[in-house]
Amino acid sequence: MLGVARDADEKTIKDAFRLLALKYHPDRNKAPDATDRFREIAEAYAVLSDPEKRAEYDARGHSGVTGLSADDLFGGIDFGDIFGGLGFDFGTGGPFGRMFRRRGPARGENIEVALEATLERIFHGGEETVQITHPAVCQACGGSGAKLGTKPRTCPKCGGGGQIVRSQHTQGVSLQQVTTCPDCGGRGAIIDSPCPECGGAGTVSCEETLKVRIPVGVEDGTVLRVAGHGLPSEKPGAPPGDLFVVIRAATDPRFERRGSDPYRTETIDVVDAVLGARIDVPLLDGRQNVDVPAGAQPDAILRLVGKGLPSFGGGPPATSMCDFRFTCRSGSPTANVDCSNS
Repeated sequence: MLGVARDADEKTIKDAFRLLALKYHPDRNKAPDATDRFREIAEAYAVLSDPEKRAEYDARGHSGVTGLSADDLFGGIDFGDIFGGLGFDFGTGGPFGRMFRRRGPARGENIEVALEATLERIFHGGEETVQITHPAVCQACGGSGAKLGTKPRTCPKCGGGGQIVRSQHTQGVSLQQVTTCPDCGGRGAIIDSPCPECGGAGTVSCEETLKVRIPVGVEDGTVLRVAGHGLPSEKPGAPPGDLFVVIRAATDPRFERRGSDPYRTETIDVVDAVLGARIDVPLLDGRQNVDVPAGAQPDAILRLVGKGLPSFGGGPPATSMCDFRFTCRSGSPTANVDCSNS
């Protein structure tokens, strides 16, 4: 599953897991099978990174590690150490908690919003503000919809189920018709004294301003998860959903982003393209003079090493920069200088 050799050492296993987990982590990858793929990758790492479990697996195959609980598999792994600084949640509400926790009352629905981050923010990392408006549990009644000091009563028509089931038998065939209870509207309860704050709905409109940390070099389309800031559950007392923030690079008049590569076009005189020139160009962290060599050929590439965006998940910007290149096109009254990193 991790694509490592049978005799791979601890570092090789850890590096392979980190690479695949970054690709399939549920906070980044919204594909339908991403969670399952991430779980398989995590389970494989949990086995191979533990000498005892690995020995059992080598000796007996999958039968040697079947029946292990989530605590048995992941209890001794510090995922924060492996993915530190990337803004992922590895606590009880993180992907492992979501995948292996026992089923409880239905959680609320998730919310997804888009956040445009400037190239400077992606370059340096840091916090951005997200503003959302969504229903939230009414604090006055705790989500019950009933006035403080009172309680909803069980709907006598549906017995609290919220549905009316009618059965009939026709020629040996049993048919059931299920409809929403007309008396309680499907809630299963009757509210005699509605809460004055929410009017009996159990929810109120909420405007939230949240701070989201943008990882250095974050890739376009990366999804960050903010636990517990989604829609409230329809069942009072059940946990709310999560907020998923999709990071997009904001349009920049100076550059076009292609992965980690900023791409820019400058116009220079054809004489400068033929004889050579020094031009002043903007960078993500300032400006720099660039020498266009004499006789620059069409599509020739000039590279400024270490002046692109940092690699997502890499080291500090000073050591993980990508290249910043210039393409000079001549043969016309003007010559373009394209800044790219491809």
